[in-house]
This record gives sequence, structure tokens and C-alpha cells, in this order.
Amino acid sequence: ASLLALTDAQREALARDGLTELYRTIEMPLMFVLRDMERAGFRVDADYLQKLGELYTQRLDETVERVRTLAGEAAQSVNLNSPKQLAKLLFEDLRIPAPGGKKNPGTSAEVLEELAADYPICGLILEYRKYQKLNSTYVSALTRMRGADGRIHTSFEQAVTGTGRISSREPNLQNIPVRTELGREIRHAFVAEPGWQLVDADYSQIELRVLAHMSGDTGMQAAFLHDEDIHARTAAEVYGVPMEAVTREMRSAAKAVNFGIVYGISDFGLARNIGVSRREAAEFIERYFSRYPGVKRYMDEQVRLGREQGYVTTLFGRRRYLPELESSVYTMRAFGERAAMNSPIQGTAADIIKAAMVRVDARMRAEKLQARLLLQVHDELIVEAPAAEAERAAAVLKEEMEAAASLKVKLAVDVHTGATWYDAKG
Repeated sequence: ASLLALTDAQREALARDGLTELYRTIEMPLMFVLRDMERAGFRVDADYLQKLGELYTQRLDETVERVRTLAGEAAQSVNLNSPKQLAKLLFEDLRIPAPGGKKNPGTSAEVLEELAADYPICGLILEYRKYQKLNSTYVSALTRMRGADGRIHTSFEQAVTGTGRISSREPNLQNIPVRTELGREIRHAFVAEPGWQLVDADYSQIELRVLAHMSGDTGMQAAFLHDEDIHARTAAEVYGVPMEAVTREMRSAAKAVNFGIVYGISDFGLARNIGVSRREAAEFIERYFSRYPGVKRYMDEQVRLGREQGYVTTLFGRRRYLPELESSVYTMRAFGERAAMNSPIQGTAADIIKAAMVRVDARMRAEKLQARLLLQVHDELIVEAPAAEAERAAAVLKEEMEAAASLKVKLAVDVHTGATWYDAKG
């Protein structure tokens, strides 16, 4: 009886907050899709993982030797995994000056990166940590968690993150490194069944497309409607040069701002990201907003709404409550403001991919395909399909993902196939 009463209360709360549609059309059917994905699992090549582990172990040993050669006698008994021993080696035994003249600078990545250009041993320690993390967090963990069926069965959470994004745990398959070639190597271990293919579909710049739609900024919308390179277009606008005069450095800076704006980036954060002074970064952001005034209005409006009603919403009505906006602590208020700006964008992108998963699953069932969804990673979906169905599965993914929401700018999806996740990622 108490459960029934709770059900009624929750139904009323959903209706009152305008969330019934989101629950019925996305969250409820998605629960069954995620259940099937967990059961299916993702096949892992144990032999490849073992070879990768051996390679990382060899590189770890080589790095330790190089550190000992550089540091001499002082490093012979030092445990590189001990921050205390490392700090003594660097700042006492080798007398490396601490950045900023700090008394106890520690051995964080930030400190070591600052010193690496002048002191190669600091770069070697960073390298050691990189291999150590890859080996323990990924190679060893994936080997240990591989099931008797040769597949990794992660657990998906659909209602844990503040923005509504799906998360993955035990193991977290959404956290496989992608930024370095070393990290990407781990994707070689994720393979299709013999005679099957992996089909990988990825939304192109979905958060910027959502921002263009939700802000109503006509300049940003025009760039997408004309299939322009949005980062080159932004660089041209901000630097006041024709598109053909945009350099790689200009485009790179514009890209950092485009993605940073979604996260409420500050002049300090941008300055650090693109290697300019804080003043130059502030001027860049100012010029950006003067070129895309709709984006500035939208961001300010979200902060105002967050304060006024206590929450902001996605395009689908999902709410993010923001008590931080009322905090007397500046850092908490600043966090609340950033969340007010980025939650509707990130949350809408999350809602769209959730809707796409429901659509893709339903379409593959309707067409009686054996193809099945395996994994969702941020803006990317991975399907495993018999080789004969791979082309059809790719078409279904592209069509259903691009039709998952109707925006003022079109959603674009890139699709690739391959025998491994590395190959299919393209």
C-alpha cells in the first residue's frame, strides 16, 4: 500500500513539474535498453590485453632506469609511487628549485609539468605515472573483470549525474582514454564477435548545435546551416579576417572558446588553455560575445532563471536544481552560475542521445536485425552487428540519431565500422 501511495505521489510530482513525457518516452523505455546492453556486454581480446600489459610493464621498467640514470645514486632506492620520497629526491637531493618558491610544492602533475621543460627527470616521472595508470586502471582491471563469456559487462546508471548523462561503472567504459595514442591503443582490445562488426556512430559537435538552437543566435545557426567549419567561422568572426585567412592557431583558439563557452569558461581558464595572457583571453571572450550576442543573452538569461526559480531546464524539460546560486560562498555561487549556463546544453545533448538509443533499439527490433547496442559514451553509440547487417545497422544508427530531436540546425552523425573499437571509431 505504501509503495502504491508513493507511486501516485511520484506520478503527481512528474505531472506537476512537466516531466511525464520525458519519463514515458525516454527514461522508462531506456531502462530496458540499458538492461539489454548490460546483458550483452562488450567482447574483449584477452591476448591483446596481455601483450599490452607486458609492453606497459617493459616501458615502466625502462622509465625507472632512465630516472635512476639521470638522478644517480640519490634515486637508487626511491619508490616512484611515493610522493614523499619523490619530493625529497627532487627538491632536496637534486635541489631542483620549487615553482613559485613554495616550501612544500608536492609532486602533483601540475608542478611536474611546470618543471619538465628545464628538468627532464620531471617529464620522466610524468611518463612513469601515465604507464602506471594505463596498466593498473585499464589493462589489469579489464583483464580481471572479463566474464566467462569473454565479455565485459559494465553497469549503466541513468539517473546519477546532474545533467542527466548516462554513466558507466564497474568498469567505467566511458573513461577509456581517447586523447593520447597510448590510451587509444586500449580500444584495440574491444572487439566484435567473429563474423560480426562494430558500428560506431558519433554526433558531430552536438553541444554547439544545441547551443545554436537554444540561444537562437542567428550567426551561429547560419554557420551550421551552411555546413561551415564552426571553429574556423568563429575564428574569422572574432579575429575579423576572411575564412581563408584563418590560421591553425586562430582556429585552435576559437575551438577552445566554442567548447569553453558551453562550460562557462573564465578568462583565466581560457588563458591557460590557449597560452595567452589573461587580458588577451578576456578580450577574446568579449569579441566572441559581440559576434554571437544571442549566446551572451542566453547565458545571462539562464543564470537569471536559475536564481529566480531555483532550477534550469533542458529542451525536454529535465530540471537541474541549483541551490548553489544562493550560497554566501563566492566559489559555490560561481559554480552555480556555470552550471546554470551549461546544464541546459549538456542536459539537452544527454536527452537527445537517450532518445536516440530508444529509437535505434526499437528500429532494429522492428526490422528484426540481430544487431544490438553495446555501449554509449557521451555523444557516441556502438552497435555490434553480423557482418551482413553492418551496412544496414549503420544506416539505422545515422537515421535514428539524426531524427532524435528537431532543432533549428540539423543534427549530424558520423558513422564508421570495424572489427575493433579502435578501427570503428575512425
